Amino acid sequence: MSKTEAGARKGASSRPQKSGPRGRLARSNDRAYFLMAIPALLVYALFYLYPTLTNLRYAFSEWDGLQEAKFIGFKNFTRSLTNDDTFYKVLGNNIEFTGLVVIFQTALSLLFAIFLLKNTRASVALRTLYFFPTILSSVSVAMVWQFLYEPNLGPLNVFLNSIGLDFLALNWLGSETITLRAVAFTQVWFHTGQMMVVYIAGLQQIPQELYEAAEVDGATRWQQFKSVTWPMALPTTAVVMAYTTIQSFRAFDLIYAMTQGGPNNSSSILVTLIYLTAFNEYRFGYAATQSIYLIVFILVLTAIQRRLLRTRY
Repeated sequence: MSKTEAGARKGASSRPQKSGPRGRLARSNDRAYFLMAIPALLVYALFYLYPTLTNLRYAFSEWDGLQEAKFIGFKNFTRSLTNDDTFYKVLGNNIEFTGLVVIFQTALSLLFAIFLLKNTRASVALRTLYFFPTILSSVSVAMVWQFLYEPNLGPLNVFLNSIGLDFLALNWLGSETITLRAVAFTQVWFHTGQMMVVYIAGLQQIPQELYEAAEVDGATRWQQFKSVTWPMALPTTAVVMAYTTIQSFRAFDLIYAMTQGGPNNSSSILVTLIYLTAFNEYRFGYAATQSIYLIVFILVLTAIQRRLLRTRY
């Protein structure tokens, strides 16, 4: 027998073998883990995978929810892109709404996190105050802001009139030019505290030695922010922006409760358009197509955000 063959046999004999009680125990544990995962897999398949595949099937069909779905190929997709002005208007609304929410919510949540980073009693109290709107339901928030925006008796217009700024007292939810921005402001107020907490968790991971070194070099607070805080907070910013983007695309309950997409679809976004197409017009196949476009737009926007931010960290 050659030395090579002897070494190979010796190496094979020295490997642990899954035999005996320990091997049987390991195999039984593997089976147990698989069995414990089955309920979660069933729930996932029933409530996510099956509806997704069903929606994809209806996107290629004409269906009113009552009669049997009729396969029509790509007609729904081509109609959305070539012969649906409402779809493009609502898509523009969605892009504007998302842009406003992402920019202002990210900036404000970072600003609040910087000022409330230290664990003092005042900071903890203010964190709780800013986070409080997040625990409210969307419908209750919508009702509160409907009252605040009321053109005649709403506190906002009453206050503006009382200080001589009556030219700024507008019909906030009844004007096609201002309604979307008013709802976007409500969305920012609603979720800024939630993103502030995410930023606080990220900023607390920044080593204090970096700030101490910057102070030794004579850096001002603004210079410390540009050179230390912002670069180190970019990974957290990527998470905040992606989550805020998805959040703004899914703001159905807030918008529908405040304006129902009106007036004249001026505050409607894709999710409200999908709902109105399906349950007001009973065009469920066309609504399924719009929902696929919604998913595609979210994926594209979040991918662009991640790519832009990854180039910086």
